[in-house]
Order: sequence, then structure tokens, then C-alpha cells
Amino acid sequence: MSRTASNPVVIPEHELIGRARAGDVGAFEALADVHADRLYTVALRLLGDRGEAEDVLQETLLRAWRGIRRFEGRAMVFTWLYRIAVNESNRALERRKRRRANVPVDEQAVAVPAPSRDGPASHAERQELREALHVAISQLSVPCRTALVLRDIEGFSTREASEIAGIGEAAFKSRLHQARMRVRALVGDAALVASAG
Repeated sequence: MSRTASNPVVIPEHELIGRARAGDVGAFEALADVHADRLYTVALRLLGDRGEAEDVLQETLLRAWRGIRRFEGRAMVFTWLYRIAVNESNRALERRKRRRANVPVDEQAVAVPAPSRDGPASHAERQELREALHVAISQLSVPCRTALVLRDIEGFSTREASEIAGIGEAAFKSRLHQARMRVRALVGDAALVASAG
């Protein structure tokens, strides 16, 4: 009995990992396909540059392929992949920091929800807030930016985000608190209140 294209065989992730660890490139590619979009998104949110995010995604997948045999399954595969992506993004940020002082954030990296009334004034307010957020996030240290992106933008739980960042929960919470306070100070309480109203 043959399978049709409309009824593909779904291979469980743990089986794909086992096959990839044994050197099956196709299994690794299938595993990477499951996570590639979110890995790209987190890199884009950390870096604010589509080209750099694509480079980081490629480097992340290359490093994951090289290290798949050492993956022991103590962490979930997405946590392992995200940790690699975050580390690669942080390396890119450090290289960029050495080249120039200010790091821009892509316009779409931080989304501000639209209010129910979408008049010209509210559109202008949202645009101002979006720009202020871009500037504020770009001024965060790499560890604080990572914490903010993982927890507040990507929506990971504190436990998941701290595992991805490779630090303990208490240290992660401290970085997240610092990031939130710094963004609030840079953007201003008035702008944050205006966006909620």
C-alpha cells in the first residue's frame, strides 16, 4: 500500500533525532524544518537584520548538524536548537558591537498591537511607540536583550527561556527585570500607558 502526497508519513521527533544521530541527513533536515521558522524569528528579533538572521539560522543548523551526535536528549530538541541560535545571535551582536556602537532593530521585530480605533492619531502614536521600542531594545546589553526577546516577545516560559539562555532561572529573572526596567526608562511610562489605552 503506497502513501499519497496528501497523506504523508509523520515521523516522531525522537525517531528523527535517533536517525540524525546515526548520520541520516534527511532526518536532520526534517527535524530542522520543524524549527527553522521560529529559529529565524528569534534571530531576527535579537539582531533586527534579515540578512544577519538568515546567516545565523544557517550557522545554527550547521552547528546543530555537527553536534547532533552529542545531543543526549536531556533537554528538549527545540531548547537545544534555540540555545544554539541565541548563542550565534549573541556572537553576531558582539561582532557588530565591535564594528559600531548602535544596533538597530528591524521594524517588524517588535509588534505593537493595534487599538480598536485606528484613526490617524492612533496610527501616529503606535508608530512613535514602535520606534521608541526599537531604539530602547537596541540599547540593551546582549544578555538583557536575549532575556526580553525570549520571554516577552517569543513568549517562552521563564524555565524554557532560562534553559535556552543557558543560565539559571534566578539569573534569567534578574536579566529580564533589568531589561524591562531599562526599556520602561527609555520609552517612558507615558508612552507605555498610551499604547494600552
